[in-house]
Amino acid sequence: MKFISSNYALFLGITLICYWGLARTQNQKLWAIVISSVLFYISFNQLQYFPVILMMALVNYWIGKLLLESQIIEYKEVRDRLGDDYFRRWLPRGKQQRQRVLIAGIVFNILLLIAAKYIPFLLGILSPVNPVGIQSWAVWIKANFLPPLGISFLSFESIAYLVDVYKGSPATGNLLKYAAYKSFFPKLVSGPITHYHQFAPQLNNLQFPSIERLTEAGWLIASGAIKKTLIADNLATFVKLVFDPTTLDRAGSIDLWLAIFAYGLQLYLDFSGYVDIVLGTSILFGINLPKNFDFPYMSTSIADFWRRWHISLGNWLRDYIYIPLGGSRLGLVRTCLNLFALMLISGIWHGADWGYLVWGGVHGIALIVHRSIHYLSEKTTALANFWKSPWGQLCGWFSTQLLVFVTWIWFRLPNLAQSNLVLSHLWGYPRDAQFATKVYIENLNLTDGQIFLILIGLTIAMAIAYSIDRVLKLNLNWHLKLTLIPICLYIVWLLSPAESLAFIYFDF
Repeated sequence: MKFISSNYALFLGITLICYWGLARTQNQKLWAIVISSVLFYISFNQLQYFPVILMMALVNYWIGKLLLESQIIEYKEVRDRLGDDYFRRWLPRGKQQRQRVLIAGIVFNILLLIAAKYIPFLLGILSPVNPVGIQSWAVWIKANFLPPLGISFLSFESIAYLVDVYKGSPATGNLLKYAAYKSFFPKLVSGPITHYHQFAPQLNNLQFPSIERLTEAGWLIASGAIKKTLIADNLATFVKLVFDPTTLDRAGSIDLWLAIFAYGLQLYLDFSGYVDIVLGTSILFGINLPKNFDFPYMSTSIADFWRRWHISLGNWLRDYIYIPLGGSRLGLVRTCLNLFALMLISGIWHGADWGYLVWGGVHGIALIVHRSIHYLSEKTTALANFWKSPWGQLCGWFSTQLLVFVTWIWFRLPNLAQSNLVLSHLWGYPRDAQFATKVYIENLNLTDGQIFLILIGLTIAMAIAYSIDRVLKLNLNWHLKLTLIPICLYIVWLLSPAESLAFIYFDF
């Protein structure tokens, strides 16, 4: 089921009627969430993987319940019954037991993720041992078994839940409430990654949204649909034509740079459009989810970019990988190693191909360079003043965005042979005349100069939106938004491409 479709609108409307109209108690509302989420997941032709997702939810609930009960025993019952002396002697054994339970839960989620997503990639690495046999297995598995939709997000979310419970955050002994948290269909497929202690308290105090909140929900859904269908999907047409593996070697340097620029904008508008629709849909259920983007293409450093791009994933990597590895507490060298490891994990999380590892590694190196420059700036006043100056800010912005957009090549073309071909053709490579005719005349009816102006216009529009939000601190009032919502939705219906593409992050 596509998010931007009449089927989804009908599904959402029926679900909301059941949720707010027919369900009277909290449990009934939770059942409405669970049942609608199951139907939503199955609609993506994922019925065969539903038992995997169900098993994942049940095992993590059970492990979380064990951690919760052992925590209660440690800190309440034992101390009350046996006294402080025995409590001090017993507690280390209790911590070790809880640690083993936690480790078992983390290993379970990682192994499940590997089994669902990375077996062909791992077999490919082992293929030199038995080139014919292992490679044929890898090809067969990749052709016949697709990873369960949303498995990457669900795995990270489950690990976060177990670690948070281990550290003392609220857990649940209510399976229905946990199922509603895990399956909540707006965030089920591609996040944002949401912590249980952020989600569950809202279930205890569900209230029908006010007119202002309903308007905000509609505005987010409408703006997300415009980002996705009117802009991202149209950019995708040009990107697909240029990066087509069968004709990639015929594209000139100008074509490749335009496609890189277009793909960077497409990826952002596609994913942020999805998140807008998710946040808006959640508000209709009286639930607020964390935001996932904060004008990332306005970042003036690579570290700032990762604080603004896919925020829920960045926070997860920081809290559950970077800080446990030592963060920035153990000196510059260890900090740099931690940053590099962090980005390698981010890369492989996105996909089982060498291109994602290279993408993560390059971003890791960029973070190391940024941290080193920051270290030198703390000791050199002139360097610190330069980065604070307008020229320094402009230099930081340009170098950051150049790095981000160029590294999207490995993201779009994770096959190293294809991405290396693009990199080798970025300077002084002429285009094939027939290729140019096919792309610009037969398919787009636009010149490369016009496409460049469109991309510049989109960039200027994002800069204006950023200035209005951050510099002028202006926001449309809900009355104006309410007026614009039907106009935006009508424009989407009227001008969207004949076939809306799937959201890019559904693949991850």
